[in-house]
Amino acid sequence: MLAASATRIMKYFLPFLIGFLFVPSVASLAADRPNVLWVTSEDNSPYLGCYGDPLAKTPNLDRLAEQGVRYRNAFANAPVCSVARTTLITGMYASSIGGQNHRSNVAMPKQFQLYPEHLRAAGYYCTNNSKTDYNFPGGLKSWNASSAKASYDNRQPNQPFFAVYNLTTSHESQVAPKNGKNVFRIAPDKIVLPPYHPDTSVIRRDWANYYDQITLMDQQVGELLAKLENDGLAEDTIVFYYSDHGGGLPRGKRNIHDSGTRVPLIMTFPKKWAHLAPAKPGEWVNDLVSFVDIPATLFSLCTIPIPENYEGSPFLGEKKAVPRDHVFLYRGRMDERYDTVRAVRDSEFRYVRNYSPHRPCGQQYSYPFKVLPTMRSWYDEFLAGHCNEAQASYWKPKTPEEFYSIADDTFELRNLISEPNRAESIAKLRTALQSHILSTRDTGFIPEGMFQKLSGNKTLYDYAHSDAYPLEQIFSMANMASDGEPRNLPSLVTSLDDPDPIVRYWAATGCLILKNKASPAKAKLTERLKDDWADVRVIAAEAIGQLGELDAAIETIKEVLQTGNPYESLAALNSLDVLRSEGLIRLEVAREIVRDLKLAEPADRIADFILN
Repeated sequence: MLAASATRIMKYFLPFLIGFLFVPSVASLAADRPNVLWVTSEDNSPYLGCYGDPLAKTPNLDRLAEQGVRYRNAFANAPVCSVARTTLITGMYASSIGGQNHRSNVAMPKQFQLYPEHLRAAGYYCTNNSKTDYNFPGGLKSWNASSAKASYDNRQPNQPFFAVYNLTTSHESQVAPKNGKNVFRIAPDKIVLPPYHPDTSVIRRDWANYYDQITLMDQQVGELLAKLENDGLAEDTIVFYYSDHGGGLPRGKRNIHDSGTRVPLIMTFPKKWAHLAPAKPGEWVNDLVSFVDIPATLFSLCTIPIPENYEGSPFLGEKKAVPRDHVFLYRGRMDERYDTVRAVRDSEFRYVRNYSPHRPCGQQYSYPFKVLPTMRSWYDEFLAGHCNEAQASYWKPKTPEEFYSIADDTFELRNLISEPNRAESIAKLRTALQSHILSTRDTGFIPEGMFQKLSGNKTLYDYAHSDAYPLEQIFSMANMASDGEPRNLPSLVTSLDDPDPIVRYWAATGCLILKNKASPAKAKLTERLKDDWADVRVIAAEAIGQLGELDAAIETIKEVLQTGNPYESLAALNSLDVLRSEGLIRLEVAREIVRDLKLAEPADRIADFILN
């Protein structure tokens, strides 16, 4: 009996004993895998000396580029911080999981782990200093430490580390000169402005100060690199440097073009890991890469299995894939303003599909209007009629499609979508975009106010990857709606009775985009004011408001504001503000509607904007 008991005990504990005896020590893990220092700066395009910017003073990053490699075609998949970080930490397109809207809060499928969790399971000590800003709950738990004091210093002896340092010095909140500053490294009158910005003294001062902030950011990078050297860790550490998205001035951040999505990416490989480098020190790498690829690449460099749900393509390491033909880019809600944009960028061209062409790029975002004098100055110049077409287009409705030849048009100002000799290139990228949207089950075509009800007790990802999400039909309707073609009106009217609420939403959006040309749809749009789904009611209300039925529009918007969930209310406020800004609803009427509402962020910002 005692023998049997002993056998049972040994049978139970033997696996644990074997695991204890044969698990790799942190010392052996350190010998087999590199440390990784990951330095990110905020809100800056490649405004660096090593990227050829003559106004930049960035000696530390220039030196890093000499020691490592520079990627010429690196892109944030989304032009705003929370969506970019969500893409990075999940290893998935944010549009695949419902995280494409800035500062949103969608649930992640429990079976999907974040990249720090995989790294920790492989023996890494993972720290984040200190920004999180993910569009889902619970991200903090994935780190060993995440705070302004988080450091690789606190790891076990010889334990490999993965350390992120986020530098906020070049963030848009730091663009404007502070505390009466009037002396700049570059005199404002010497600044060479991008052609989309009007020439005002305010805009020149912001640009001059922005370059000063980039120099300060470069100094901070130098301090982190010096610490790594002084700690005796430089020879064991691969260094990544990149920005979280494009530039901090308007038409950079939040914008789908190169000015908002192209980023600097510099990587260095010490001698021990030089065999992993894609080129010799100081050389350029022309491969197309994007943020969704970086986690997969990190795992490939560190010889960690790449999770099956990760959607990126490793561009370095033992799992290095064939270089990409193109990268996929997306824009959803920015701050409190809704928009839906998808784009594809290859080494030569950018194709953009605007699914909300009735909304301009430069909407009335409260945050940049508050912190960026350039935003206010540019808008004032537009209202005064002082902008040329390139400058004014930021504030006007968009075209349904855009196509740019990057080499010939660096600032992407000449839309070639109607050029017959570009038809083949346009068709190629248009097809690539469609394939990507359908294969990733893009959730960006679902109104945010519908997320919770559609997903029920599961996640939006689960809903989007089920048969309940008729994406092919929705995608077709969204394309038809955003075309803005009157010939599509009969199909739009028919689809206002479709059983699926998302299809009805896009059909109503198509009528809204047509404005007065949708007058034959007025009766059917009026019926949709009683739709079971608030997002459909709101778009139908804005559409009939454009057709002169303002009393019915106002009553519907008021009802949604009083009974809707936070995102339904936000959509209603957006529609109310558009009708107000276009002079269809008097300001005092709009103020009366919102005056006593108790709204959460970000809806409260539109209410404050209307009231003030």
